[in-house]
Amino acid sequence: MWTDAVTPELIANSVIAVPPLARDSLRKISVVENTKMIRALEAGGVSTLLYGGNAVFYHMRLTEYGDALSILADAAAPNTWIVPSVGPTYGIMMDQAQILKDYHFPTVMILPQKEIADETGIATGVRHFVEQYGKPIVLYIKHDRWLSAATVESLVRDGLVSWIKYAVVREDPCIDPYLKEIMSIVPANIVVSGIGEQPAIIHLRDFGVGGFTSGCVCVSPARSMAMLRAIRAKDFVKAEAIRVSFGPLEDLRNAIQPIRVLHHAVAAAGIAATGPMQPLLGELSESQQASILKAVQELIALPSIS
Repeated sequence: MWTDAVTPELIANSVIAVPPLARDSLRKISVVENTKMIRALEAGGVSTLLYGGNAVFYHMRLTEYGDALSILADAAAPNTWIVPSVGPTYGIMMDQAQILKDYHFPTVMILPQKEIADETGIATGVRHFVEQYGKPIVLYIKHDRWLSAATVESLVRDGLVSWIKYAVVREDPCIDPYLKEIMSIVPANIVVSGIGEQPAIIHLRDFGVGGFTSGCVCVSPARSMAMLRAIRAKDFVKAEAIRVSFGPLEDLRNAIQPIRVLHHAVAAAGIAATGPMQPLLGELSESQQASILKAVQELIALPSIS
């Protein structure tokens, strides 16, 4: 596992995969299946894996947190960068800070919480966690104006943030004054588009962010990496064609529920047996699973792209 410092080059070099976390029939974290998933991503050229919402770290028991960290760290190749998550509650993330001290992850992401939190409290919580953890964190901006641009700037300026995952969904990603404001006051190369392939071209080309995260990269890693390379090469026609190819699966994620659809899609692709969903997230119907299987089969049947 990569343990050196986080750099903008590290952020830019790979699509940042956001995989599910495979569990067995008893919902125990699976060493074998998670290793399969990591190997498939590495084989497709992906070198950065972020375990957050799709991995349902929101609902992880504190008693299994250390096991999850060990499994992921041990499975990763030497140059694979693993980013686990903490939170979303203050008490949980502060306890997780103590567990993380036994590991060598360069950074972790704090999961966002909206309902029982406010801007001043979030900023204070980030500072407290970084003091305990001893390293800067990934700031996950998921809600519009969740933090003011000025607060984001202060956290970055004080060395508390390694990079920012920006995942505010817009009807038209071209129109995003909040992202534009953030980009004007923090280094562009530490901001990452956090909503998959669909807005990635616009975010990288028009706003200048440093990279993008993806869930669907877990189904077709080489294709998603080809899209990143095409964007870097300014071959936007090629990048757009690849983006469109992910559309049917992304449409299902948006229509049903992103986490649950990706969980089943990875299994449907034969990459890893992801197992049952964590409670508080329900299972999908047979018809929904059939739709996912069809979209996955169509995606992986497409000709390979270099």
